[in-house]
Amino acid sequence: MNHADLFFTGGPVMTMDPARSRVTSLAVRDGRIVAAGHDEVKELVGPRTEVVDLRGRLLLPGFQDAHVHAVMGGVELGQCDLTGTTDVREYVRRIGEYAAAHPGLEWITGGGWSMESFDGGVPTRDLLDAIVPDRPAYLINRDHHGAWVNGRALELAGVTAATPDPADGRVERDADGAPAGMLQEGAMTLVGAHVPAVTARERLAGLLRAQRLLHGLGITAWQDALLGGADDGYPDPSDAYLSAADDGSLTATVVGALWWGRGKGTEQIPALLERRDRLTRGRLRCTTVKIMLDGVAENFTAAMTSPYLDACGHATGNSGIGFFDPDALKEHVAALDALGFQVHFHALGDRAVREALDAVQAAREANGWRDTRPHLAHLQVVHPDDLHRFRRLGATANIQPLWAAHEPQMDELTIPFLGPERAALQYPFGNLLRAGATLAAGSDWPVSSPDPLKGVHVAVNRVVPGRRAEPFLPGQALDLTAALAAYTAGSAYVNHLDDTGTLRPGDRADLVVLDRDPFDGPPGAIAESRADLTYVDGVRVHTAPGA
Repeated sequence: MNHADLFFTGGPVMTMDPARSRVTSLAVRDGRIVAAGHDEVKELVGPRTEVVDLRGRLLLPGFQDAHVHAVMGGVELGQCDLTGTTDVREYVRRIGEYAAAHPGLEWITGGGWSMESFDGGVPTRDLLDAIVPDRPAYLINRDHHGAWVNGRALELAGVTAATPDPADGRVERDADGAPAGMLQEGAMTLVGAHVPAVTARERLAGLLRAQRLLHGLGITAWQDALLGGADDGYPDPSDAYLSAADDGSLTATVVGALWWGRGKGTEQIPALLERRDRLTRGRLRCTTVKIMLDGVAENFTAAMTSPYLDACGHATGNSGIGFFDPDALKEHVAALDALGFQVHFHALGDRAVREALDAVQAAREANGWRDTRPHLAHLQVVHPDDLHRFRRLGATANIQPLWAAHEPQMDELTIPFLGPERAALQYPFGNLLRAGATLAAGSDWPVSSPDPLKGVHVAVNRVVPGRRAEPFLPGQALDLTAALAAYTAGSAYVNHLDDTGTLRPGDRADLVVLDRDPFDGPPGAIAESRADLTYVDGVRVHTAPGA
């Protein structure tokens, strides 16, 4: 008998098969699952089999993040890190300490600050000038759709009161028209283009730093939502992935989403084809194209079907920014689909969601149904008329659950400017599931925490872990099984990793053992769960202390 290399027993094994069945034993050989069952599977244990006693802990398919910026997040961990707080005084302390600790740096870079920390969501250059008066500073906000800059940075970039807003962004200004110190969306490039480039060595270090973090959270695969460099100046992390894929240090499986330039059309497709071929090797496969359709709601750049409101509740003349002509978008998506590319849409506003679905429909009509598995990420506002179109068109809803909760950025900077009717359409996870949509899940890290269990917590509770608040639109909550399925089988589907995401014979042994079975506790305790053990192809890549 061919014995198993690895055997799990003594606890629940959630297979995530179509029945969402549970077994009590799982056997692995040569990196793949060979049996999933009960006591009868124990005959596969031999003298050299590593036996893992689950001790009642839940074994799941490894989590997959369907929308993450891993290299970006890893690099930012090594810069001026403003995450984890909304206290302006703490920002001041961290920036000052970082600047003092790095006197030789030409620029002070980093980010992670929250818009809710500042009046109107807009920090000022004066505050930053008081901390860093002698060097340019460029600090990206938490959602990565804006940058806080000081006077020196604006001076070096030549941004003045006379500088016009770019078509895809906005320079926040003082009453006299001078730049206030906040750059929104495409305006970030006005200064970002002058920031010294992150080196190849720093990018590789960032990737490996991120991989350790993600494996420690039970993540075995992900889709990096931006390869190739973006219009707003983000560096291309492709070389880091290639280096890690070639030298074997890339232990996760990664799908790369190649950036579609806003100012270009189908003439960029030959370069995308070349990059797909060149950047697909080892554990890296770049078979997806990322198209960013709009901005974000809190700075009024998410594309809506009706205008935003002002502070008095009156309609403005602004319905957000759509980065593409809808007819051109249909042409682009149909062309990409015909070439076998998956399209990964950034779509927050209901107009952006509708235009993305219209483009998928155009591709289906032009090319027939192909197994390209398009998906729409973020989905903050979805018009009820479009819910059923996800199922009808085979478009996956790629949700970021951590955003579906009451917090100041939602309550103070978003809901008042959407109005009650439109605000009630936000993050409709439950309605999408009931309409038959396939759900995948991601974090958008470093925008928000990469911890899948925190995301699952919010998907189920519609409350941020550790925060006392009313559930946010509780009718849109998912049950625990559906939320876990989105982070496993759903994201595996989006990633075309069809031998992962479930625990069936023949599947790859990408696994996570939690420190408990969250089904045994109250829903409010889901976020207390942790990943004890993580395996990729049957090889352990993470062990928590005491596990």
